[in-house]
Amino acid sequence: MRNEKEKLFDGKKVGENLHGLANKVSKITKDLAVNSTDSVINAIDQNGNGEIDIEDIVIMGLRVPGIKINRAEFLKRELFKNYPQNVIDTAIANTPAQAKIPLIEIDKIADEVIKFERNCVSGISAALGTPGGVAMVATIPADISQYYGYMLRVTQKLLYLYGFPEIDTEEKGQKFDSETINILILCLGVMYGVAGANNAIKVMAKALATGVEKKLIRAALTKGTIYPIVKSVMKWFNVNLTKKIFAETFKKAIPVVGGVIGGGITFVTFKPCCDKLKASLQDTLLSNPNHNISDEENITIIIEDAQEV
Repeated sequence: MRNEKEKLFDGKKVGENLHGLANKVSKITKDLAVNSTDSVINAIDQNGNGEIDIEDIVIMGLRVPGIKINRAEFLKRELFKNYPQNVIDTAIANTPAQAKIPLIEIDKIADEVIKFERNCVSGISAALGTPGGVAMVATIPADISQYYGYMLRVTQKLLYLYGFPEIDTEEKGQKFDSETINILILCLGVMYGVAGANNAIKVMAKALATGVEKKLIRAALTKGTIYPIVKSVMKWFNVNLTKKIFAETFKKAIPVVGGVIGGGITFVTFKPCCDKLKASLQDTLLSNPNHNISDEENITIIIEDAQEV
């Protein structure tokens, strides 16, 4: 039997070895975390500005197969059970409200749309809440793009039910129309209760309902009356959503990423967000001829340089 001194010596050596091994594992894990963070940022940075922002999230969502909604096909599919072809044609050519479809009926269809898309989200909510580790990082861009993809599906459908014209969701080369991105960002802003987003949507609806040219509205989204609100909504998302979830979380610890995302972006949050957008769209001059125009939405669509339109 070895004496106590030998045991103490061996114990010290084992401790030193374990400490050294722990340091090596810690360094490897840290390197993996940093590399994984860079990989995730590169994967999510769709607009190439070196940052993760809400525009990246929208672009990722739009690139998910099946996210883009054809307005005419959608309205025809939702209305054909209860309305004759001439009513459907009027709804497609103009708006469901102009086709004399009662708002209460549109609300029912909207509720079914939200329910359907929410059920689709349930398939990815479990993945979003799964505890992470370095392996979890690889799934993050896919999970986020799917989740926001379903939000964008709901957004398009609700816009069309409540009278908005079709938005251009086709990718041209590596870019989507800035106007389309900005409309969707405003809608996401409404979903999350961002200040100003709701009024911006109502201003657009009023302009469309009163015959303002679509090209003027499109221009206002990128360089005119509505654009400052878009920038404000983008700033809110960049500070309160993407920066906190990605930048801070990845710097601290990769293993908690799954928990953070799962806790903040889940199946549970989906319906309340959609309900907020529905509530905003169902009472505009575009969807409700009896809508009372507020002072906030009673502004003129102005662009910075009319000669550029």
